Formats: sequence, C-alpha cells, structure tokens
Amino acid sequence: MADWAIRPAVRADVESVAELRAVVLRADLERLGRYDERRVRQRLRDGFEPGHTWVIEVGGLFAGCVALRPDADARCHWLEHFYLAPGLQGGGIGSGVLGGLLERCDRDGVPVVRLNVLRGSPARRLYERYGFSVEAEDSVDVFMVREAPTRRRP
Repeated sequence: MADWAIRPAVRADVESVAELRAVVLRADLERLGRYDERRVRQRLRDGFEPGHTWVIEVGGLFAGCVALRPDADARCHWLEHFYLAPGLQGGGIGSGVLGGLLERCDRDGVPVVRLNVLRGSPARRLYERYGFSVEAEDSVDVFMVREAPTRRRP
C-alpha cells in the first residue's frame, strides 16, 4: 500500500475533486447511459462542502477525496464523493480511508452511515466488506446502509 494521508479539504480543492469525479465515474455513467461531461463536474461543484470533506494525498500530492456529511437531524451520516485516482485503486488506500472513517463514526456514536453507489460499480464490493448492505436500488443507484456495531441485529 502506498504511503497516504488525509487532510481537511478547502474550497480551492473543488476543481481537482470535480475533475477526478469525472474521470472515476465516466465508465460507469457511460454504461448506464448517464454520462454528461459538464453535468458530472457541476453536480460536484454544487454539492461540495469543504467542512465535511477530506482530501487524500499520496506522497503529498492530490490522489482522491471523501466526504462524510451528517444529515439534517444528525440521525445518520452520508458517505459521499469517495474517489481515488484510477492508478491507485486496488492498493489498499480506499480500504484504509474507509476503515478509518467508520472507526471514527463508531467512536463518535454515529448510529448509521448511508451511501449510494452506481449500479454495477466495483466499489460496491468494498462497501459490503465494511458491513454495508443494500437498502434500496433504482435504475442508476444502489443505496446502502451500515449500522454502528452496537445497533446491529444478531
């Protein structure tokens, strides 16, 4: 696994994150007939919240990002915008980042973490390994949920 670190995002990171999103999601969005070169970037710009986002760096350089946003009434957190540069995928960085975030959620008493992943995305396997299960799906997205270990049913 490469030497990586995460740091809090700043507003100036938005364009790097938007560009990475377009690269990472392109194949899945094209497969689903949903790729739009402008929209894929603009949706990220419109929803970018630096206060809930971290930048992943490898060797001090931008390599990805992840966001963890509490919902309006703080009953759950949403894992969003989890992108890693294609050349770094599969090397354990994503697992390390996700595991660290979920440990923090458990420690902080976050009862539920939710996310959505594109249908057919290989990222779904990563989420399932970390205890996420399918809650619902539509023609584009799979909605997944992970309850804190103390809330899980036997």
